[in-house]
Amino acid sequence: MDHSYMAAMEEMDSLSDSSSIGEAVSGRGRRRRESDEDDGIFYIPERRRSLHLDQTPMDTSHWQYVEQAFSPALSYRSMTSEENLSNMDGEEGSPTRLQLRRADSYSSCYSLDSDDCEKIIPKVKNKDETATEVSDTPVLKHNPNEFKHPALTVEFTFKAICEILRELSEDHLLFFKVMLWKRYPQSFNTPPQSLDLVDLVDRLLECYNLEVSLQITKTLLESIKERRLVKLLQSLCLRNEVRYELCKTLKKTYGEIDDDSATQGERRPLDDFFTKLDITSIANNGPNVEHEVRTIDRLDTNSSKPVKQISTKDLISAERLEKTNVKLALITGVAGSGKSMAIKKLILDWIEGRSHKHVTFMFPLPFRELNKFKGSEVSLLQIIQTLYPETKKLRDYDYTCNECRVMLIFDGLEEYKEPFNFQHTSLLTDHTVISTLNTIVVNMLRARLLYRGIYLVFSRPRIRSCIPYGTLHDEIELRGFSDPEKDEYFKKRFPNPDQAARVIEYTHSSKTLRIMCHLPLFCSLVADEYQCIFKEQGLQAQLPRSITYMYTKLLLALIGQRRTLGASPWGPDNGGDFLMVLGKLAYNMLEKGTLKLNRYEWEAHELDNEEAVNNSGLCMVFVTKPHLFSHEKVLSFIHPTMQEYLAALYVFLSFRNQGKNLFEPPLKEKFKGYFKGQKPMELYKSAVDKSLQYDDGKLDIFLRFLLGTTLKANLDLLQPFCTPSPKWQSVAEDAAALIKKRIKDNQHPNRIGNLKCCLEELGV
Repeated sequence: MDHSYMAAMEEMDSLSDSSSIGEAVSGRGRRRRESDEDDGIFYIPERRRSLHLDQTPMDTSHWQYVEQAFSPALSYRSMTSEENLSNMDGEEGSPTRLQLRRADSYSSCYSLDSDDCEKIIPKVKNKDETATEVSDTPVLKHNPNEFKHPALTVEFTFKAICEILRELSEDHLLFFKVMLWKRYPQSFNTPPQSLDLVDLVDRLLECYNLEVSLQITKTLLESIKERRLVKLLQSLCLRNEVRYELCKTLKKTYGEIDDDSATQGERRPLDDFFTKLDITSIANNGPNVEHEVRTIDRLDTNSSKPVKQISTKDLISAERLEKTNVKLALITGVAGSGKSMAIKKLILDWIEGRSHKHVTFMFPLPFRELNKFKGSEVSLLQIIQTLYPETKKLRDYDYTCNECRVMLIFDGLEEYKEPFNFQHTSLLTDHTVISTLNTIVVNMLRARLLYRGIYLVFSRPRIRSCIPYGTLHDEIELRGFSDPEKDEYFKKRFPNPDQAARVIEYTHSSKTLRIMCHLPLFCSLVADEYQCIFKEQGLQAQLPRSITYMYTKLLLALIGQRRTLGASPWGPDNGGDFLMVLGKLAYNMLEKGTLKLNRYEWEAHELDNEEAVNNSGLCMVFVTKPHLFSHEKVLSFIHPTMQEYLAALYVFLSFRNQGKNLFEPPLKEKFKGYFKGQKPMELYKSAVDKSLQYDDGKLDIFLRFLLGTTLKANLDLLQPFCTPSPKWQSVAEDAAALIKKRIKDNQHPNRIGNLKCCLEELGV
């Protein structure tokens, strides 16, 4: 290599010393030195005289007529994007304007009266000259389709070649330029030694297509013995191909959502549907306590910490990673708060290149899929290759090298039921080692699985800590929609603006519904319900006024999610058991005026907190700081109105299934039940009279929910939890008559407003 390098450099120096760049190209002054290697390809004739545009007659005797030229080849300029190519690191200010040309056509970019405006005439070569040329201008060998793939783009090719050439030493880069000039002189009008790196790659891509440009780069690197860079170039191309295939797979799963407003099976792009989520930079903010009737102070005591609003693009961003080296983030949110939608947005933004450009591969690993590997010996690599077969082309090195960042997204940690024994579980830092699923999950939570890995864990709030002590990580909370996004959701959900306007108007008419729309799941249930009504009855259809109906829909939706967690189904025999326990707790807390319980209180109620928080999603856990140096874990319902709904459901089911009127003293209730079965109206009369005793409206929303259970639509939804009973046929009408009588009596003037809301709940 040293001999060829010196010879090439001497030739370049000779060329530089003997003539200027302009003279070398145009032939003015001294004629360019011809050699077997270089000028055997072209020669430049005497420079013709400049055009004179005066009024003399034009001599046309030397004109020759030729056929019209072919249309120009696709231009590199048209294939590039300013925003993609103008921001190359370290090469600012270098333009990337290139033009691909046909192999048999010559540059036409010279001005008419330029020194460079000469005819370039192919020289006729004899056989000896052709044979001599082969040694210095080698034919591109190996597989001509080695780099051919749909993933190959102008942007990638440009960046890949630039990245490779930046690895060369200054001398080797100069030698690369010399060899490029020596072997492919038709690519340059001037020797390329004066070109900077970006202009060099620019010119290479201008003259050759993407595959050939990569092949030339590889061939020249091999000729100067840069085998390491040859392998790096091949690795870059391989990763690019795998990433392309992975993105196609992920886009099918995460880039679209089912469109309930369209025909069955039709899907809409996520970008048309996604609504910004309220994500806070710290967790343990407590539940949303906004209420229609009551004024409730925040339940958490962590207000001393500054809360910053962030987006999915900020989850372990390149800037965050560089500043803090945090590689693990725990993102929590109550059931229905939009965690799945956030994951979809995060993945789609990466696919489209809108965020996390520092991440080479992004692998969503839902625990619903990971649970299938329980009981078997498996490695992280095998899990990834099973879920994403296109990754089988990657080598082990591609998961650990400095050039690769791998992001693992673990969705639904609450679905994983195995304990986390951080003290005794063996350390695992090799993604190829066969182990148990529990060992893999524990080491993921340690952020130790991959040396260059980034870990995002999405979960409902958990009773037990899931991050080992001392592990550097971010805790982030997803809180659903803020107020403006509630309306934005319905505008995007309903393509018909008139339908969207009607739904928005309706949610504004009920403050409780409006507040509860902070949960994307609740918004989705409202939209589903009204979508069906519009389809069946048209735009002018009367929308239901019952908040009990929508809360029952939410309860059933959470129960449906619970089944996917592998929990046992609920019904009158067993689910009713848990709902009764939780409802009793809600009712007792409502009577006492409390909204949260500490650990000792919930243990005293014999509450299965895993079932309440992780499985049902009806409760949440968060950490408070009652004192400066103390932390306390507390439990609450996901919203105060959910506590009121479950309390009302408990009272209703106690009467419906067990014949108990919880508003009657125990002895009086037992005495009535001994002589005759109680009538349903006795329950509702007792509830109305008790609610009127509280001037603060403590039982106002509770009473609406309880009266809502008299409606047939709500009874039908609650049927799985009820025993059959023939007594409830006319209860709604009787309850409405009772409410009207209480309004007419006017014994509680400040409670009249809520009594009117109760009539609305009854559909009157």
